[in-house]
Amino acid sequence: MDKPPKSAQEGRAEPVSAKIRARVEQANRRYFANDNISAFIEPGELEALLDEVAGKMKGVLESLVIDVDHDHNTQDTARRVAKMYLNEVFRGRYVAQPPVTEFPNAEYLNELMIVGPITVRSACSHHLCPIMGRLWIGLLPNEHSNLIGLSKYSRLAEWIMSRPQIQEEAIAQVADLLMSKVAPDGLAVVMEADHFCMHWRGVKDNATKMINSVMRGAFLKNASLRREFLALVNLKD
Repeated sequence: MDKPPKSAQEGRAEPVSAKIRARVEQANRRYFANDNISAFIEPGELEALLDEVAGKMKGVLESLVIDVDHDHNTQDTARRVAKMYLNEVFRGRYVAQPPVTEFPNAEYLNELMIVGPITVRSACSHHLCPIMGRLWIGLLPNEHSNLIGLSKYSRLAEWIMSRPQIQEEAIAQVADLLMSKVAPDGLAVVMEADHFCMHWRGVKDNATKMINSVMRGAFLKNASLRREFLALVNLKD
């Protein structure tokens, strides 16, 4: 006697996104747009996730009534967009933190250090429109601080920013990461950025920028130190 045919659902392979999501939820961890989930992605799954996203992106284009089968300009657009999201724009969600070279504070440096401007690129988590800006970091180390290589500030900032973000949360994440890495007496982060969700859509105002800051430790308590940092950060350049 012939076996009854399997249902379409039974015969369909579980999407790799569902497998990753199940691991995250089993660990009782968050997977918001600006969270890193690299610990839950197994070898080979990022490539499979790219295929899945490309397929779903093709569906989005088809729902926009674009003939992706015959339009020479959009035949490969779905896969290009998937690669852009996973390998570039949102890369900070899917890869582990970049390695950081640390040096002991052998000379017991305890004066203000400023790094910047660091060019940062992100995407707003509300509309997935670009955020393009600059970041400045101020540090007040102590004898127990770990000093890190200059380029690592840029790499760590890029890792945080390469996720769907809102600016206020993004620089708080940068501050938290640097506080854990360097353990300074004080930390200040200032960011200035253009938001294309305002330039490209909505009010279409291309002159407005957003500037915000996060102050930790001595920068929060010492008004003179805070003023010195802000005076040295020239936003007009």
